[in-house]
Amino acid sequence: MQYDLIVIGAGAAGMLAAISAARRGCRVLLLEKQERPGTKLRASGGGRCNIANTLSNEKFIARFGRSGKFMIPALREFDHQALIAFFAEIGVACHAPDGFRVFPVTHQADTVADALTTELKRLGVKLTCNTTVQQIECREGAVTAVVTYKGSFSANKVILASGGPGYPSLGADASGYELVAALGHKIEELFPAMLPLNTRETWVSRCRADTVGKVEMRINLPEARKLQASGDLIFTETGIRGPVVLDFAREITPLLKKYGEVPLLINLCKGMNEEQIRNAINRAKQAQPSGSVADILATFMNRPLAGELCKLVNIEPESAFGRLPGQQRDNLIKLLTATPLTVIGHAGFAAAMITRGGVSLKQIKPETLESLLVKGLYFCGEIVDLDGPCGGYNLQ
Repeated sequence: MQYDLIVIGAGAAGMLAAISAARRGCRVLLLEKQERPGTKLRASGGGRCNIANTLSNEKFIARFGRSGKFMIPALREFDHQALIAFFAEIGVACHAPDGFRVFPVTHQADTVADALTTELKRLGVKLTCNTTVQQIECREGAVTAVVTYKGSFSANKVILASGGPGYPSLGADASGYELVAALGHKIEELFPAMLPLNTRETWVSRCRADTVGKVEMRINLPEARKLQASGDLIFTETGIRGPVVLDFAREITPLLKKYGEVPLLINLCKGMNEEQIRNAINRAKQAQPSGSVADILATFMNRPLAGELCKLVNIEPESAFGRLPGQQRDNLIKLLTATPLTVIGHAGFAAAMITRGGVSLKQIKPETLESLLVKGLYFCGEIVDLDGPCGGYNLQ
């Protein structure tokens, strides 16, 4: 059967691509290897589905680093306001309860996935699930058909929206990269991103009581000292997680492969410098003149963490703060501004929410997302070499 367009992959990007084309009168076939569309979408944001954020296009692009400029034409056509308006059209009201992150008002990812599926049906998009694509056929440098185990489907335009290998438990894999590599496209090396990290330091396992708010994290390597992130941190049995870690993991995993370990420096006092911390400690001492070191530090953080930090600089946590030698106080303050941790591993794509790497942007037209190598072949979604931090960046 001849179609105007075949979309490979019924995730968030693929469904929206199919809907957009069908609204313009195209006869669309949407192929999905899973039993139903939107499997990863239904799990996104812990099931709450943070679909976008309210940043201006300029600030949004900046969070993607040097590659962000590639998105300028796409965001000009379809920014977060257009996305919110689209969802309103298909019955999904959205809001930004914190003024930044955009969610469906139900805070249920199923609401989003079900609405997209309903719109596909309304528009007459042919959705074929449990269908694995084997090959994209080309003739004289142009797309002609898509070959599956269920047969061949003809079209002179194909959108590849097959996603990345993160969360294989939800059916994700790297098959889309294999399809496009066979057509001559360069695939930038793939790395897991947005995932917890393991550390060499074992003291973190004794600090799991509370979230440490608004820490600042940077990489202690000459080539990466300009890279930093801020947000809430959670210590785990084997390392660290939390929003700041999920944000920063995309920068750390490539360095981890290169060096085998990545040293971090973490400010545990909401970004305060040494002088500010010293002043805050003095105020705490005035309120607790006979307070122990742990008592004073407990004004900044939970007591288990305070105790472990004391041990790192050879201070007895229950000793009187006022009796500490000046050098020990200085050492403690320095540690609070730059606590060292060493990343030595992670759980890989099994725990990764997104993928870093993918189809090289140098071989894609930013204005149309069409391949520069194969006429009629287009890309969208996670399969391209473009990834952002937490907070609705990647779904948008």
